[in-house]
Amino acid sequence: MTGAPEAPGRRTSPWVLLLHTVTFRQARALVPAVLALGVTRGLGNGLGTVVALVVGITVLSLLGAAISWWRFSYTDGDSAVVVTRGLLSRSARTVPNDRIRGVEVEAPVLHRLLGLVRVRIDAAAGSVTSEEELVIDGVTRAEGDRLRHRLLTHAASAQDLAEGGRHAAAEPEEELLRFDYRWLVYAPLVGSYLAVPLAAGGALLRAAEELPEQFRPEFWSPDVSDTRIVVRLVVGALLLLILGSILGSALVNWRFRLLRRGGALVAVRGLVTRRHTELDIDRIRGCTISEGLGMRLVGAARVSALVTGLGDATRRGQVLPLGPVELARALSAELVDHPGPLHRHPPAARRRSIARGTTPGLLVAAAGGVLVAMTGWWPMLAAGGVLVLLGVPLGLARYNALGHVAGPRSFAMRSGWLVRSHTVLQDRAVVGWQVRQSLTQRRAGLVTVLACVGAGSGGYTVRDMAAAEAPEFAQAASGAWAATLTPYG
Repeated sequence: MTGAPEAPGRRTSPWVLLLHTVTFRQARALVPAVLALGVTRGLGNGLGTVVALVVGITVLSLLGAAISWWRFSYTDGDSAVVVTRGLLSRSARTVPNDRIRGVEVEAPVLHRLLGLVRVRIDAAAGSVTSEEELVIDGVTRAEGDRLRHRLLTHAASAQDLAEGGRHAAAEPEEELLRFDYRWLVYAPLVGSYLAVPLAAGGALLRAAEELPEQFRPEFWSPDVSDTRIVVRLVVGALLLLILGSILGSALVNWRFRLLRRGGALVAVRGLVTRRHTELDIDRIRGCTISEGLGMRLVGAARVSALVTGLGDATRRGQVLPLGPVELARALSAELVDHPGPLHRHPPAARRRSIARGTTPGLLVAAAGGVLVAMTGWWPMLAAGGVLVLLGVPLGLARYNALGHVAGPRSFAMRSGWLVRSHTVLQDRAVVGWQVRQSLTQRRAGLVTVLACVGAGSGGYTVRDMAAAEAPEFAQAASGAWAATLTPYG
């Protein structure tokens, strides 16, 4: 992405002024200054002050939205898309069509009321950050669909020309999967969904505390000395967490569908905010199957596609938000060729994993032994013994999660205890290899191998592999150029 001379282009809908004014988008940074001015003026904290502050912030927001709308334009040309913005400091960002990796059209609830959408354009660059994303906010639904189709069509055409017309004609639309609402029972086992009711409750409490004193509600303070009340509160809180996580999952994944449309992978989801994400299939370099501890107990998993140059890859690359693990594995195999069953790591890796799991307990036990000798206080020694006992199954669980394999067209790695991640990558995804070896690994004949890729998180690790296997694994995954890795040990 480079700068470009300013050129006349299209404007977003004028209704975006109302949208940005209602959400105070342009005036959020000025809210503390307005509040401070109200305090220094001695306006008090009555209803009149609240009205005056709201009116002032609204006027500032409207003014900022008008300036932003007036100085914003976009052009979707035959070779590139250009976004120009700014009043005093003008900027123009140009993204060649052959660098576009995906387009997302989203419609939050206020946008839908005004018939508007927000278009996010992902472009490949040196790293996957928000700076690799162009956002065109406040166009009509028809214009958003036109932009999505035009940009992806041009990106595919540019790719065709670059690769000598290798792509075949567009395939008919094929539905790969549809979200089954019975899968919502898995939601309480996913940390991100459990965070939804906690965040909502915290936001409500904070909003209530910000109200003027005469409007602030009185909160009930339970008698924590009554065991029955405490039990009811705990049970009620757990039920609210479970119901809130299920509701949050339903809102995010409402009517989720995954489609294959020509050369694009299309994911549609959302109730309050409806999102339509399209990914270039040719840019998919791998898949990750994630299974949390609770999800493994009930046989559930999530699948994310690893796409080069994709911003916010955790959300936009998600092709199965939640579902049975068998379906997750089948979908991953549909998108990326799997290299076969994983190879177990050597016994030295098991010993090292157990040692890492028991070391904290041994340190606590040692400190507890000193306290026992000096003061006779033994609970810390007992706690250290318990931690040591728990560290053994923890170390075994971490070891059992390890695995790797290299096949003719792809390679795979697995790790993680609390959240187990099984990643399959295409051979062409790798741009480099890194081998690390700590002092304890050197003594055990182990290494940690990092595959550097231009998709997903940017690097995927095989921990505690036998040192002698590292060059062979890298060469099998990447070809002769990786044979320069020398054995460690």
